[in-house]
Parts: sequence; C-alpha cells; structure tokens
Amino acid sequence: PTAALTLLGGSAAAVVVWKWLGKRQIQKKMEEAQRTRDEGLKKMAKAVQQFREQVPNVQRDAILSLPLLELSEKLQQGSLSPKTVLYTYLEKALEVTQQTNCLRHFIPECEEQLQEIQQQGVKGLLYGIPVSIKDHIGHKGHLATCGLVQCLDTPMQEDSVLVKVLKSQGAIPFAMTNVPQTLFRVHLKHPSLPDHSLQPTWPCRGWTSVWCAHLLDMDVCSCPIPVPCALGPMARDVDSLALCMKALLCQEMFCLDPTVPPMPFNEEVYSSSAPLRVGYYDTDGYFPLPPCMRRVVQETREALQVAGHQLVPFSPPRIHYVMKLVLKTFFADRGRAWLDVFTGNIVDPSLKSQVNSCKIPWLGKKLLALILKPLQFLLLLLKLKHVAMISTCRSVKEMWNHQHEIQAYRTEFITRWMELQLDVVLCPVLGSAFNTRYPGKLLNAISSTMLYNVLNFPAGVVPVSTVTEADEEELKLYRGCCNDPWDWTLKQAVTGAVGLPVAVQCVALPWQEVLCLRFMKEVETLSRQM
Repeated sequence: PTAALTLLGGSAAAVVVWKWLGKRQIQKKMEEAQRTRDEGLKKMAKAVQQFREQVPNVQRDAILSLPLLELSEKLQQGSLSPKTVLYTYLEKALEVTQQTNCLRHFIPECEEQLQEIQQQGVKGLLYGIPVSIKDHIGHKGHLATCGLVQCLDTPMQEDSVLVKVLKSQGAIPFAMTNVPQTLFRVHLKHPSLPDHSLQPTWPCRGWTSVWCAHLLDMDVCSCPIPVPCALGPMARDVDSLALCMKALLCQEMFCLDPTVPPMPFNEEVYSSSAPLRVGYYDTDGYFPLPPCMRRVVQETREALQVAGHQLVPFSPPRIHYVMKLVLKTFFADRGRAWLDVFTGNIVDPSLKSQVNSCKIPWLGKKLLALILKPLQFLLLLLKLKHVAMISTCRSVKEMWNHQHEIQAYRTEFITRWMELQLDVVLCPVLGSAFNTRYPGKLLNAISSTMLYNVLNFPAGVVPVSTVTEADEEELKLYRGCCNDPWDWTLKQAVTGAVGLPVAVQCVALPWQEVLCLRFMKEVETLSRQM
C-alpha cells in the first residue's frame, strides 16, 4: 500500500508539473508575441517620426478626410505621393490603436511594397492606397492567429490570394487588425461601427477565411460548405467598396484562383438609375431588434418609395428553423473541432459560456435539456439555452441530410424571392454598437445577418442614421419578444448609444454583388437627404 500511495503521489506530482510546464510554455509564446507586436509598433512609430522630420508640412487632416475615390485620383495623377499617404495613415493608425487596441501587428514590408509600386510601369486601380487586413488573412512572414495560442508558431509561408491581388493592384497592406477569437462573436468591443461593408457571395479559397483551412485541417473547396464564410471590404462609403471590388474582380484573381467565376465588375449595372423592385421587412420574427433599427428600415423604405422604386413586403421564411440549422452546422461534431483550437484553455471571457457548454458530455447535455426544458428562465440565467437548442450530426448520413436541408431551404427562399419578382431586399442589421462585455452574450441576435450566410447571398451594410434621444426613450419601453433575459440583455447592450450610427442591410441574389452595391449606393444617397 505504501508503495502504491508513493507511486500515486508521484504520478499526481508529475501531472501537476507537466501542466505547469505546458502553461509556462504557452505564457512564453504569448509574451514573445506581445514583444514582437510592441517592437513592430515601435518601428512603425520611428518610421513615422523620421518621415515627419523629412517632410514637416504634410496636411495630414486634409489627406485623411479624402474619400477613397478622390485619394485614388490624386495618387494616380501624382498630386499626392504614395509615401506621403502611407506615412500619414501609419501615424493615424498608431493614434487609434492607442485608444482601441485595434492593431495586432504592423507590417514592416509595407515600405518594400511602397518601393515596388513606384517602380511599376502601370499603376493599378489601388495604386498607393494603404489598406489594413484582418488578423486571419494570410500575409507572408506574419501570423494569422484568430486570437489562438496554437497559431503563434506558424508564420504564413506566402501571401493569401487576396493579399496578392491587392498588391498587384498597387495597394499597400500596412497593418493587421484584431478579430474576435475564432471569429465566433458578433463583433469586437469597439465604441462605434460607422463603416460601410460588403459580404460577397462565397466563391472559394481566395476569399474564404484562412482559419477554416489552417486550423481545422480541411480543404475548404473539396466538399460542400453548409454555412460558408466570406471576406469582403470595409470602407467609408459605397463608391470605395465598388472601387475595391473592381480591383479584386480582375484577371489576376481569376488566374490565381480559378474557382472564382470570371465575372468582371459590371459598371453598367452599378451606374444604372432604373427603378428597383425592393422587398423589405423590419423584423425577421426571431429576435426583436431595438427601436432605432426598425425606425431606420421604415425611413429608408419611405425614401426609396418617394424616389420611384417599388417596395414590396417580404417575409423571410422559417427563421427559427434557419437558426437551428446554423447551430447544428457549427456544432455538428458536438463542438469537438472548435474546442481543439483552444490550446492551453486560453479562452476569451465572452466565449467561456459557449466553450464550457461544449465540454459537457453528450449524455449530460441531453439530461440537462430534459431537466431544464420546463425551466426556461433558469436555463437562460445559466446561459445554457443553446444546450437545449443544439442538435448534432451523429453520422455521415445525417451530415449529408443536414446539408440537403440547407440546400432545400435555399431553394425555398429563392422561390419566394422569384415569385415576388424582387431585385433586392432591404432589411435590418444588428446594431448599434454594443456596450463593453455584451457582444459575446447575444449569439442568438445574429439572425439578421446569419440568414444570408446560410443562403450565401451578397449583403452590404450602409449607415443611414444615428441613435436619437427619441430612440433612447422608446428603448426604455422595449420588451422584445418575451421580455425574458435575452431581451433584457439586448436592451442593456445598446443602452446609451445616442449619436452612434445605425445601419440597414441591402441584399441581392448570389453573384449579384454589383447590383447589391448599386442598391447600397441608392440607399446611401437617399440617407443623406433623410
């Protein structure tokens, strides 16, 4: 017995030491990554300071205020130099990241790219334009971490297709910006989200998020993707998005990634002034949104109607069913692949409830769902509502059936769209910006945008108004769907947002990104008159 106890004690001590060593190794990786980041920012600041000493009279505010089209025109004509623009944006990025911690890493190779574009004989569409890219987009020599420790050892061996095309068009990637850990959250904790953005139809490897292939060891093009993810541009206005799409939908893209349909940007569609037949709705019936969001949809609908467009009520079918499909897709393997990426249990606090629920054994989840189903209020307070909602795929056959269900839903949705002869759809998008600590608490609130991920439709976001005092007063009376903890949480998340931007969502059928942009441009123009 004494020997057995000694052996047991020794084994326990070995386990403790092994865990400590593992945690220590992880801590060293994180410290090294932080040190590399700090050194990069210092190098960035030094380069900016040297430029300011060489060129002290740069009209910084004037350059930063230029819309992208005007900035591009001045760069093409030579009235502004790419060097002046780059260092102006570097300086501004340094200021902003001190306030928001938005930069993960400075890309020092931007200075090499600056030299290369100045030696090119032909100026690309994005000649001299500084661009930031998200952390999960591959850039040679840099990490694509998605906030995960296990990715701190593997710098990208080459640029992603997206970065290659941007560079070929003369753009200068200068910084990588933070993303939510594993990209599995509504958004980052930023004080406002005033940008216009476009999510294109998901074509293939060149656009899809890098972490899917890199972390889960799957070829993103070798099998059907039930709920695809896509990359798209963010900018200050719709014309900037259009310029970016013109640059990306080029021969270089089609050659580097043959799975992207060779469909160049259609200027005739974008410039058209023909009236549109617009479907609209201000709620999807699944997660009631704040008063400011429904207001801006209604005001935009009225403005479109006055402008001569035909507005048609549209109701997306079976959103509750769609969200069930989404959650089943995310957790088809009971969340095992997702859990595997959290090396060393380094988890963003806002994701811990989801991670912990995935760790519960399958039988335990079934028992919890059975026991807690009559106690929905308690279930919500425990943040375990999704445990009862999520079903998994227990076999390959069930997975194929699940994919068939998603395809059948897409067919149903498109059929309804075609029956109404719609060109585009106007609908809400979640907002305004959430208060700190709330983005991770409202997974179910993503229904307004997740629907179009499931459908794989191009969708864009256009800020059209700001939260008003009247919106804030009406929010006090907000009860949501059931006046339950989910509704209370959303109310708390958006309280105190007076002055922050509120947007609408513009949607088109697959592969009609240009039509989507044209509709966004119409909405943007009318919003300035509202």
